[in-house]
Amino acid sequence: MSKVFEDDIEATEFLLKILLERDDLEVIESKGQVSIKNLLGRSVRLDIKAKDNTGKLYNIEVQRADCGAGEKRARYYSSILDANSLLPRQNFENLPETYVIFITEHDVLKGGLPLYHINRKIEENEMTFCDESHIIYVNGEFRDESNIGKLMHDFSCNNPDDMKLGLLAKKTRYFKNDEKGLRRMCKIMEDFATEEINREREKFAIALLEDGTLSISKIAEVAKLSEEKVKELAEQIKTAV
Repeated sequence: MSKVFEDDIEATEFLLKILLERDDLEVIESKGQVSIKNLLGRSVRLDIKAKDNTGKLYNIEVQRADCGAGEKRARYYSSILDANSLLPRQNFENLPETYVIFITEHDVLKGGLPLYHINRKIEENEMTFCDESHIIYVNGEFRDESNIGKLMHDFSCNNPDDMKLGLLAKKTRYFKNDEKGLRRMCKIMEDFATEEINREREKFAIALLEDGTLSISKIAEVAKLSEEKVKELAEQIKTAV
């Protein structure tokens, strides 16, 4: 289902308006399968990364397996958004407000609620700790006639004709039945495979650089990367130390 929203500003804005219950939200950027690299730690691939007209950032993850929606994963994704939001020496006050949203097939937090909003607070006085970092879990099992209930129904629905929300049905129908939609889906999968291969090559090159035995040109040859790319990776390692 996340493919429906990739690189589609209209669909992403529609989704966020329902999840955040905000009619004034305006999305200006939406990208799917965004790789964020961490050379000295774990890199991640975001299902959807979006930005609104006020600069707020949104990461939307669609998780079928409960094990893929753990609290610490949400924490890590939130930290990755932060770490890639500031330029060197930029003031911390310039960090944008962020939302990490996990749409899960099951009610992983087991509270029977449609939405779970996680925000930091000061324990001693219950006051909000205003770091503008938000995590939201969406219960995919929830059903009623509210927009959230209809949205979760449609997320589990394979037939666009059975969906309750017109825009979502239209977008899904495009991918399932339209020739252009099918070609776009194939292109997405091809790009995904190519990116996976390149990422593995870069990991291999980093390991060789850290070993220090081979020259830049030899690493480029062995890892099947350009010398320019290997030099870039070497410089990033130096900067991170």
